[in-house]
Amino acid sequence: MAQLYARDVPGLPFPEGTDLLQVLWCPFIDIEDQSGSEAVQLRWRRAADVAEVLVSPPEPAYVGTSELVPLPCVLHPEQVLEYPAAHDLDPELAGRIHRWDEDGATGYRGALSVAPGWKAGGWAAPFTFRDSGGPAELRCARCSVVGEPLLTCDYTEWNGETESWRPVEEAQGASATPTEVTVGSGYTLQFYACPADPRHPPVTVLQ
Repeated sequence: MAQLYARDVPGLPFPEGTDLLQVLWCPFIDIEDQSGSEAVQLRWRRAADVAEVLVSPPEPAYVGTSELVPLPCVLHPEQVLEYPAAHDLDPELAGRIHRWDEDGATGYRGALSVAPGWKAGGWAAPFTFRDSGGPAELRCARCSVVGEPLLTCDYTEWNGETESWRPVEEAQGASATPTEVTVGSGYTLQFYACPADPRHPPVTVLQ
């Protein structure tokens, strides 16, 4: 599904001796609700070991949900500065930002915090809640260590609220959904990696 090189995303926790991450998922609805299952697999490899690159990558023998199959595309990684969601801030600071932004002119949530779209690393989505008690701690199924954001697959790269994140290379009216992946009814799919051992199965969260 996605192939990332350490040279392009130096902030990701590549295990020692690896510089290539391949994220594989099954195009079935199970990916939406099987945290830590085999629905998503991380393959940490050495790029030098990939001796032969296939001209035509193999396609799944069966696709359960076509909306989960991305269009083939080339990544052009760009590092951006984003700030955490309000619920990840100190309450006093969050209150100051709320008062500063109460007229809605600046739009902290849409224009400054948690960049939308497909991204590696970064801050967690601003709506990672399991219940009314607050943000959930997403823990590794094998060792219970709190996971860290690895890959976010958003339903759109930008929208009306997050227009400021539209790349300058993309003209007005350009498609905000280049992969054409739709998880559920326009949700965000996130993979969290285990910081203790990145080879552990990722935690999968649908928001």
